[in-house]
Amino acid sequence: MRYSSLAVGIAGAGLATAHTIFLQLETDGTTTPVSYGIRTPSYDGPITDVTTNDVACNGGPNPTTPSDKIINVKAGSTVNAIWRHTLTSGPEDVMDASHLGPTLAYLKKVDDAATDKGYGSGWFKIQHDGYSNGVWGTSKVINNQGKQPITIPSCLPDGQYLLRAEMIALHGASSNQGAQLYMECAQINISGGAATKTPATYSFPGVYKQNDPGILVNIYSMSKDSQYVIPGPDPFTCSASSGGGSQTTVEVPASTTLVTLTKTTAAATTTPTAPAACNVAQWAQCGGAGFTGCTTCASGYTCKKQNDYYSQCA
Repeated sequence: MRYSSLAVGIAGAGLATAHTIFLQLETDGTTTPVSYGIRTPSYDGPITDVTTNDVACNGGPNPTTPSDKIINVKAGSTVNAIWRHTLTSGPEDVMDASHLGPTLAYLKKVDDAATDKGYGSGWFKIQHDGYSNGVWGTSKVINNQGKQPITIPSCLPDGQYLLRAEMIALHGASSNQGAQLYMECAQINISGGAATKTPATYSFPGVYKQNDPGILVNIYSMSKDSQYVIPGPDPFTCSASSGGGSQTTVEVPASTTLVTLTKTTAAATTTPTAPAACNVAQWAQCGGAGFTGCTTCASGYTCKKQNDYYSQCA
């Protein structure tokens, strides 16, 4: 795991409709049309249950639309995942600034990016950005007109992949299933790779646990010396010894606990635990079809229905 320090004085929560969608990919100076080669939903809501298949490429409460398009990407290049509040929003409307948290990106090598189901094994992380010098990863994306830069490793084999871009909002993450995970999958074809490394791979669902310190965390009660643990493994890099020259792929099934894969550090002893009382913070999910988390809002807030699949404390 990688750690990043957290300062005090984070701003309060934001708008009830401040969700977001990864809807375009910028590569080689060209931006794709909206939803081109990306499985986008019409609703911009989050996934809050990390044990569902929907945590891979979205779906469930946010049904995604298939695409038969594949986006060509050069190995070693930096692409930009472009985020917007809705499918029709402009660069000034990315996500509410109160939605503080990390940004992450994963790849999965597949035979056919247009038809692969997405969930299951084969995923490896290639980018993450948590908290540094008082700035969260999500804030950088918002201030960059919704652009999340992602570098494609140059040592990968050519072929089709799913690119999973993700932003996690932690303003309500002090209660179970309070963290809001936003992700979509782009269907890409990587060319020009050296094919010299095979990364260790993981499973969605499986790589995140509901009580991971980067998923269940009260960002407002941490001191300036506290540390935030970015969910998931360290990003794969072509120079990392963990990638090695080995052609063996390590799969992590959904039932495997991530603790066996992570480094033990002093900071691990500060892992937050679920609050004794099951109270949902402002703007966190409190109901909806299939929701199994807390339904009691913190004092001063009520559970308000947004649609059949999502209610939140406001």
